[in-house]
Amino acid sequence: MAGIFFSLVVFICWTCSANAQGSEKVNSDNITRILDRLLDGYDNRLRPGSGGGITEVKTDIFVTSFGPVSDMEMEYTMDMFFRQMWVDERLKFEGPTEILRLNNRMVDKIWIPDTFFRNSRKSISHNMTTPNQLFRIMQNGTVLYTMRLTISAECPMRLLDFPMDGHACPLRFGSYAYTNSEIIFTWRKGLTASVDCPKESISLLEYDLVEQTLSSEILKSNTGHYSVQVVHFHLQRKLGYYLIQTYIPLIMVVVLSQVSFWINKESVPARTVAGITTVLTMTTLSISARQSLPKVAYATAMDWFIAVCFAFVASALIEFAAVNYFATLEANRLKKQRARQEKLEMLATVTEDDDIISMNSNAREGLKRRNHSVCCSEPGDTPSMAIFLQQGSAFPEIPQLAGTSIIDIYARVLFPLLFALFNLIYWYIYLAKDTMERARDMDLEN
Repeated sequence: MAGIFFSLVVFICWTCSANAQGSEKVNSDNITRILDRLLDGYDNRLRPGSGGGITEVKTDIFVTSFGPVSDMEMEYTMDMFFRQMWVDERLKFEGPTEILRLNNRMVDKIWIPDTFFRNSRKSISHNMTTPNQLFRIMQNGTVLYTMRLTISAECPMRLLDFPMDGHACPLRFGSYAYTNSEIIFTWRKGLTASVDCPKESISLLEYDLVEQTLSSEILKSNTGHYSVQVVHFHLQRKLGYYLIQTYIPLIMVVVLSQVSFWINKESVPARTVAGITTVLTMTTLSISARQSLPKVAYATAMDWFIAVCFAFVASALIEFAAVNYFATLEANRLKKQRARQEKLEMLATVTEDDDIISMNSNAREGLKRRNHSVCCSEPGDTPSMAIFLQQGSAFPEIPQLAGTSIIDIYARVLFPLLFALFNLIYWYIYLAKDTMERARDMDLEN
């Protein structure tokens, strides 16, 4: 009994398998006949509706990878699935299936749009391990054609606000040969969902992909008017790298240059070395900050910041030169005043002494000693002042010149206040400007 039941089960399974194979063979034969009928008399040189109607090509994009963005070349790279859909009434069919799912070999046998990317510098269609193309035909003659592309397109950049700048990198595509009276491109899912760019597909280190906006344009040329689809990818530069590498070091250098105001004015070597070192450091930072940018002919926001910081550092060095100059003038004035007082005292002593001969003798000896002192001292120095010369100082060590210069006192307050005010205005202008531009873009989008 068990053997009979087992044989019955085996027979039923064999029958079902044979029917399935037969059904698959019938379906395969039907699809082959459908394709043969579709291609019978089909001319792939003619577009759908040739001679009368306009062919509408619906498009959408799925971005699989976005980046990198090159400032030097002013271009960006993206990897995407580019989808096109149109209706070709010559491909209508009736059969057991609603959709014919075909491979890339069918693409060469029917008409496809001559779409090209107008602002691309290099485009690659992936062919490993086979051409990455998806091709489907619906019963009503609708054709879906998808391919995987890698495109490097130009992105015109205006770097006036660098590094707080944002850019709208366009991607323009349309028909190469057909005007808008023959082919018109539209967005398949509307202006909001036709370009899908997931966050995990963004591989940008220096930028944030804020959003993308879509539009349609009509391009006028010598050969006619063409329908063009445009996608703008809005990029905003990340500020963190430039804060760490440029802005904070520049601010620290300016602060260090202002420390010299608190150093004793008699310490000429120390203040001179501090001033020259900060100037050279500022020059090095300004050169390194420009290396990652194209050689534009206008000043960027960073250039203005560097220029102002350089002015503060150079002004600190000039301030010490002014302190030293006026202190030297004061020292010379005091020396001349003392010399006149000593001469007056000597003459008063000679006239008031009763012993003229003795006083004359003493005066001669005193004059000899003074002449000897004058000969040993430098030109312009009085004999009585030679003992006050200090090594490393630009003027003699005179009690009246000790202390802090009035210029240093004002500089200690004025320089930090001006630099703080500059930073407040600078950051307010550029950061507020960036915020207003983002708000305006969101309003336009809404």
